[in-house]
Amino acid sequence: MSLSADISSFRRLFALPAGVIYLDGNSLGALPQATPDAVQRTVVNEWGVGLIRSWNTADWVNAPRRCGDKIARLIGAAPGEVIACDSTSVNLFKALLTALQLQREQQHRRVIISDIDNFPTDLYIAQGIRALLAERHLELRFVKRKQMQETIAAEGARTVVVMLTQVDYRTGERYDMAGVTQQVQAQGALMLWDLAHSTCAFPVALNACNADLAVGCTYKYVNGGPGAPAFIYAARRHLDRLDATNAMAPLSGWFAHAAPFVFDPQFQVSRGIERFAVGTPPILQFAALEAALDLWLQVDLEAVRTASVALCEHFIAEVENRCAGFGLALATPRDAARRGSQVSFRHLEGYAIMQALIARGVIGDFRAPDILRFGFTPLYVTADDVIAAAGHLREVMLQAEYTRPEFRARSKVT
Repeated sequence: MSLSADISSFRRLFALPAGVIYLDGNSLGALPQATPDAVQRTVVNEWGVGLIRSWNTADWVNAPRRCGDKIARLIGAAPGEVIACDSTSVNLFKALLTALQLQREQQHRRVIISDIDNFPTDLYIAQGIRALLAERHLELRFVKRKQMQETIAAEGARTVVVMLTQVDYRTGERYDMAGVTQQVQAQGALMLWDLAHSTCAFPVALNACNADLAVGCTYKYVNGGPGAPAFIYAARRHLDRLDATNAMAPLSGWFAHAAPFVFDPQFQVSRGIERFAVGTPPILQFAALEAALDLWLQVDLEAVRTASVALCEHFIAEVENRCAGFGLALATPRDAARRGSQVSFRHLEGYAIMQALIARGVIGDFRAPDILRFGFTPLYVTADDVIAAAGHLREVMLQAEYTRPEFRARSKVT
């Protein structure tokens, strides 16, 4: 199917509630119109009629690899280098263990480097692995972005892996994937990218950048639905090396077995990317995810990026023009080349301001301690949405609506 550069034509393919300006696709993507039918078909026909036969007749068993190959096309990877499975946190665990496997002959490499402002789950998983593998005496270096280059240079000879999210979840600031990967690999370390805020937000080129490992989620810009399966990538050169050495799977579940339905009590690792599978895939979630992926495979990601930059810059200009003097400070880089597809503003009353906006039908989100976060997903966000959202923000500030008690009460999810 040919790619479409007409981004506006895709808006009709999403179920968007009337009266809502949705600027939170960077946290949970909107519902594709095709998804309910895909899930219903899976429930009614495949599960209801096909029953257990559908593992074969509906090809349920190959959903992780099939979706992985589709994701690969969206992140600049090759077939057989990506599998969809589990959550981002679980896949980070696998990826970090794999980095340790690949560097096992270099026992002097004990350092894991990450950005202290990385999404916390990435840091938590690294801390857990350090505790689990206490005998390896792993060291964690969590530093600020401005210290990253010098830290890699100073610790490179002892570093196992550098783990970074390409786009900062709070500010939207973007790392130079090619440049950082080159610096890390020049030191003999491996590069692991978290693509949670990159996939389908702009073109990603894992193989062109010579990345080693990557993980990502599919419920944000990919529109796979809440709790949609995440994915893990490993470069072919590393998969070949792991196969050649018969390295153990990072989590030796039965779907990582070379022949799971032989039911051999002795584990034999699968070849290639299937080594990262673990347990039974959640088929209803995969039905929703694949519907979204099939939509995205019709889209020109370069056109998405062009539209995203225009929307973000328009929003920045509108907010700074209409809301001057209200204490809103831009947290996102002004240079489009240094940001993803979101715009963030800082304000001490950020949480309450966002709740007031949501009450007006402008849905963004808040990230502690003071970030109002607005995601721009050009397949369904328009220039008119940008203008209207900025207007609502001005009214919230002008009328001090955020001071109302109901907007200050904290919910569990922000």
